[in-house]
Formats: sequence, structure tokens, C-alpha cells
Amino acid sequence: MTDLETPVAPPRSGPAWRRAAPALLGYAAVRALGLVTLAVWSAARDKSAHQLLSARWDSLWYTRVAELGYGYEVRLPNGDVHSNLAFFPLLPWLERAFAAVTPLSYADAGLLVSALASLAAAWGIFAVTDHVYGARAGICAVLLWAVLPVGVVQSMAYSESLFTALAAWSLYAVLTGRWLTAGLLASLAGLTRPVGAAVVAAVWVAAIASFVRERSAPARTGAPRWRRALAMLIAPLGAAGYVLWVGRHTGKGPLGYLDVQAGWRNGFDGGYAFARFVADKFTSFPSALAGLALIIGVGLLVWLYVICVRQRQPLPLLVYAGVVTLLALCASSYFGSKPRLLLPAFPLLLPPALALARLRTSRSAWVLGGVAVASAVYGAFWLNGSGPP
Repeated sequence: MTDLETPVAPPRSGPAWRRAAPALLGYAAVRALGLVTLAVWSAARDKSAHQLLSARWDSLWYTRVAELGYGYEVRLPNGDVHSNLAFFPLLPWLERAFAAVTPLSYADAGLLVSALASLAAAWGIFAVTDHVYGARAGICAVLLWAVLPVGVVQSMAYSESLFTALAAWSLYAVLTGRWLTAGLLASLAGLTRPVGAAVVAAVWVAAIASFVRERSAPARTGAPRWRRALAMLIAPLGAAGYVLWVGRHTGKGPLGYLDVQAGWRNGFDGGYAFARFVADKFTSFPSALAGLALIIGVGLLVWLYVICVRQRQPLPLLVYAGVVTLLALCASSYFGSKPRLLLPAFPLLLPPALALARLRTSRSAWVLGGVAVASAVYGAFWLNGSGPP
């Protein structure tokens, strides 16, 4: 029994994998459509879809860490220093492990990790949504995550899929009272991306809330207090361990990782740089349309979060989604990456998932199918163009 209050979902029956099977099959179909579209589009432009997925942008940095370890850096003409210490280690560790036990290259091992992690993420999203709102909403949530405009990143040798899988299952463990599992998965998420702080925050806030409720209702029983306390202790160890190691490695102390990020001109400024970036779009007419689209996009995110609050999503989901969104929007650089950085914020998809779940199956299938085609075309166009930085 969990000591967290959640909305009541319909009764469950059958093995967990069988309940999740429709969601996972639908997810695999959407991703297959995206990959086929990318292959056709890339061939028409005389480019390699395989290279776009495995050997460009951050994929190269992860592969280099897997192959050579940390210590590589690039000094740019303007004086900036791009160090591979900015990239957290779990993905390259897994790439190295798969490359060691299979004939795959490090790059292809990254694609395999991403493929497996994306399925695990889809299952985790289904498990969370099914627990809160039922299986039908869970299927819709997974398919909405699959058809996001930048959903092709889920198939790249990037860390978004791996992080989302760890985050989703950690949140599910919190919701179902499996505190030690939640803490361990949160720690692994912290070894995957800096935004692992969002998973740690969700575990901490949920545990503290349960302690407070116990004091106000002593007769209520839940998980033993020591398990929740131990989960709170374990959750931040991954991120804290890596950040402290970077500080020692660079000789710059506990805040050395911030210096590494500064070399990439990245940091947290409360959204000031992003606001200036949007404002600059209104200096000419064509770019003003892009600025307007950015404002609408941010407004949509805020609106979705407000709906999540009004629908009384469980506290861990609200905390997690809020921190992921805040960190993505308030980063001071790489403004084109923000849609990609928001991929893990899957609780924001629960309101539209509930709306789709209320429609007839045929109607929701047409809606999701149309969006899937549009997403596949956009993903192919995006990767063959500017792509994710």
C-alpha cells in the first residue's frame, strides 16, 4: 500500500506486460514510421540516416567518452572550452558495456541502448498513467509521447530516452510505495543528465509529504519510515557523486561542474537569456512569427501544467514535471534544444491523454495517426536540417 494519495484508476487485471502490450506495440509502430520516413528522406538528400542518429551532435561526445574516457575538450576561437565532462556518465558506461559483449561499435551500442531505453520509458509512462487514470489513458499518454514533434530524439544515441525511463519508473515506484527502488532509480537518473535533480526533488517532496501526513494522522500506516528516509539519502547520490568527481578532477572544488557548463555558455539564469532571445525575434517581421510561436509554446506549457494541478495529479508528478520544465526554460543557452530538453516532462501529456481516452477509439486513432505522420515528416526534415545541437 502506498501512503500517497492518488486518483483512483479502474481495477487492474492480468500481467503487467499484457496490460502494457497495446501501448508498447503502438509506440514501436510510431517509432518505426519515423525511422522509415527518416531513411527515405535522408536517401533523397544523399545523407545517411544511420549517421544522423548515431554520429552527430551529442552522440559523438557520448561515443568519445565511452571509447576514450573523460578529459577530451575543444577550444573554440572565441575562447570557449567545450569539455566532455559536461556529459553525465551512465549512457557512455552502457555503450561501453554493450560494445564489450557484442560486435557493435560504440555508436551502434548507443543506438541499441536508446532503443531499449525508449521502450522502457514507454512502459514506465504507461505504468504511471495506468496507476493514476487507467489503461486507456496510459495508452494515449505513451502514443502522445511517441508523436511529439521532436520524438525522433527518442531513437537517437542521446540520453533522453534513458533518463525518461529511469524517471518514469522511479515515479511509479514512489506512487506504489516502493521507496528503495525509487531512490535507486533516482540516483541512476542523476547519473544520466543534470535534470536528474527533478527526480530527486520528486522523491524528496513525496517522502516529506508522507512524513507530514503521518504526523497529522498517526493511525495511518504506509511504508516504514526508515525506507523513506533511506530513499531520500540514496536519491541524490548519483548526481552528487559525479558533480563532486568533476570538481576533484578539474581541481576546482564542489562547484567545478558549473565551470564546465560555463565553458559551453550554459547555466541557470531564471529565464533571462531565453526572454531576451524571444524578444530579439521581434526586431523584424519574418522572425517575429517565430517569436510569437515561442510565446505561444511557453504559454501552452504553463497552461498544461495548470491543468495538471487542477486535475490533482499526484504530488511527485507535479514536482517532477515542474522542475523539468523550469530547468529547460531557464537554461541560459542552446535555445533550439528546449523542445528536446522537455521530452522527459511526460506528466504534461496526461491532460490531453485523458481527453483522447474519452473519445471513441476510431476517432482517437485517426487523431494520433495523423499527428504521427506529421511528426515523422518533421523529424526527418529536422534531422536533415539544423537538428538538435
